[in-house]
Order: sequence, then C-alpha cells, then structure tokens
Amino acid sequence: QVQLVESGGGSVQAGGSLRLSCAASRSSFRTYSMGWFRQHPGKERERVAAITPGGVSTDYADSVKGRFTISRDNAKGTLYLQMNSLKPEDTAMYYCAAAGTYYLPPASSSAWTYWGQGTQVTVSS
Repeated sequence: QVQLVESGGGSVQAGGSLRLSCAASRSSFRTYSMGWFRQHPGKERERVAAITPGGVSTDYADSVKGRFTISRDNAKGTLYLQMNSLKPEDTAMYYCAAAGTYYLPPASSSAWTYWGQGTQVTVSS
C-alpha cells in the first residue's frame, strides 16, 4: 500500500504558475511510475503527465506540453508538477497516482493502482 498526499493547489490568475507536490508514504516510491491526472466536473479523469521510476522518461498530454513539467525527487519520496502559463481550462481537481511498473502505464486511470485525495486548481481569467 502506498499513500499519496497532494499539496500546492490554489487559485491563480491566467498566465500564473503553481507547483503541485505529492508526498509518498513508502521508501519504495523509487520503484513506482508516477503520474498526475486531472478531472473536470462531469468528465472523466485524464492523465496530464507521467514519469518513470528513475525519471528518465516522461509523457505529457498535448494540452499541457510546453507549459507543465513533471519531476520527482526519489530521495524525498516526492513527485512534482510545475504548471506555468496557466489557463482557465486548467481548472480542475488534480490527483497524483502510482503504478508499480518500470515503464509508463497507459493513460487510462484504470492502469494506475494508488491515488491521492486530490488538490483543487482554479485559474481565473
């Protein structure tokens, strides 16, 4: 069992930046692929970014490429999402997720095993 706790959400104006963090409960964090998802009201959860255990490979949704950066600090057991040039359409609940694979799992939320409780990001125009 891996417990994940997100932080860093909040309200920001369009064009601003936020950095989300996700702290993991286990030292085995370094063996998990990690991802950030978001969910708009009434819509399915979508993967925003993902990173392999060693941080060598990353993947981004087209809607955030060039604006968001995923990273991890395995020594601290923490995952990050740096969000720049935020847009109103980035408003959503953001979740971090973990999967016990050395490769990036599919983007479908069903491929990910552990989830945090979410942190709200609100971008005003």
